Amino acid sequence: MSWRVSAAVLVCLARFGGDARGQAAGATAGVESAAHVATMEAKLADWPKLARYREANAALAPATEGEDRVVFFGASMTEFWGKNGTKFFPGKPYVNRGISGQTTAQMVVRFRQDVIDLHPKAVVILAGTNDVAGNSGPMTPEMTENNWQSMADMAKVNGIRVIFASITPSTEFLWHRGLKPAEKIRTLNAWLKGYCASHGLTYLDYYSALTDEEGGMKKEFTVDGVHASAMGYAVMGPLAESAIETTLAN
Repeated sequence: MSWRVSAAVLVCLARFGGDARGQAAGATAGVESAAHVATMEAKLADWPKLARYREANAALAPATEGEDRVVFFGASMTEFWGKNGTKFFPGKPYVNRGISGQTTAQMVVRFRQDVIDLHPKAVVILAGTNDVAGNSGPMTPEMTENNWQSMADMAKVNGIRVIFASITPSTEFLWHRGLKPAEKIRTLNAWLKGYCASHGLTYLDYYSALTDEEGGMKKEFTVDGVHASAMGYAVMGPLAESAIETTLAN
């Protein structure tokens, strides 16, 4: 075999190998793209995640006369309360309706199903972190404020007392780095505190108890700089209890 033939063979092999690799890469990309599309379609089919608690709501017994039912309504900080070694108010008629990753826009949509229809005496709303993170797209502070107001309006019309919890502190979001959220969180909390004061609502200040000098969460109170540790929840629990007691007494 001459060197010319050998070279031709090598070119053919290289071309075949390149084509094969290209086809394999294309197939992999196609599978990933299809999976991404399927994920997006699933999200769009139930964007507010109404299915998450539909069965649990149906199975929940009606509140008894004299029962001080309270719904804790929020995102991951609420959903994870009662998991991973934490306790969610044992013996109390409190209902957890948190969904990890949710923004206030999604929460407004599911407010009737997961709060109003459960007929609580009060609701503890903890929301805003994922707005700052842009989980459902870019959001201005005004958009978050409007959604807070919408939830408060719906609750008040239905005779449910409102407790707004401050956004908990953070200097970085692991899933969306570089946003520098600390000052944005402080600004939103200042607005929320003022709104509660002017509208006769309870402001539950988790932020002051959890924050460090940089506007992040103290290390002992968090597992990742955003979500609370068991120690963090142990600090939040009594604050929530006190806010609920004060609100229901008024």
